[in-house]
Amino acid sequence: MPFDHQAFIVHDVSGFPIIRSRPEAIVPGYAGRWMREMEALLAQDQPFVVVFPAGHAEETHEDRKRRGIWLKANKQVLGRLCLSLIAIEPDRLKRVALRAQTAMATKAFGIAMEIAASSEEATALAARLIATGREAGRAASSAL
Repeated sequence: MPFDHQAFIVHDVSGFPIIRSRPEAIVPGYAGRWMREMEALLAQDQPFVVVFPAGHAEETHEDRKRRGIWLKANKQVLGRLCLSLIAIEPDRLKRVALRAQTAMATKAFGIAMEIAASSEEATALAARLIATGREAGRAASSAL
């Protein structure tokens, strides 16, 4: 089921299956729109990766809470379709700190997390993950 790229505000889906988060869309009350967009992505039933640019926006407590509930409720399907969340962080020391936090988030939400130094590195990593995910899916399907 194709989706209307123009209907997405929180995510740039023009490069699907590589999705880019739009920090300027992280405004108070955005969680509802984020959930609708995530549901549209999951409805594609195709593997994807979400890339977060450097300098993420702060979200309100209420938005974080709503998204956390949604993420936990959709943990299984997200774990199957969202191959990774990739955060871009140019600062080496901040990348080290972020990597230490990824294990907790992966366990809580069932989605692998990666940290890249640049947009180019994130895009290359996302492309590898998509290619690997598709190959793994084909291998599993042919084994049935």
